[in-house]
Amino acid sequence: MSLKERITEDMKAAMKARESARLSAIRLLLAAVKQKEVDERIELDDNAVIAVIEKLTKQRKDSVAQYEAAGRQELAAAEKFEIAVLAAYLPEKMSAEDTAAAVTAAVAATGARGPADMGKLMAVLKPQLAGKADMAEVSKLVKAALAG
Repeated sequence: MSLKERITEDMKAAMKARESARLSAIRLLLAAVKQKEVDERIELDDNAVIAVIEKLTKQRKDSVAQYEAAGRQELAAAEKFEIAVLAAYLPEKMSAEDTAAAVTAAVAATGARGPADMGKLMAVLKPQLAGKADMAEVSKLVKAALAG
């Protein structure tokens, strides 16, 4: 079963269980997936769906930070709930040690030497780690590896 089919089945289950908050979050996700498919005129595979989920999750995290800064805890809580619903469809995250090992291996494989090679290194790492690791954290590790 593809990820998109699983999300659709979860939407049906949420409808039957009358879980309105969960249903709303799943519908938002499916709408974003459908929008991407219509815009690009393609059928999204699991990796593309994961990219959409990561984008929505990042938006929610930014909203949480803004709501908490403004003292709007009820809105922040709603966003956190949506993050939890979206997280259920993401693959299991790599540990920090595994991510660091992947960066070290990529540095060795590409022969990257300094900050100028960061783009080349990220181009190698992104396909390997997308969806499995926080790419902002990977970027920090790459900068540290190339600086040292």
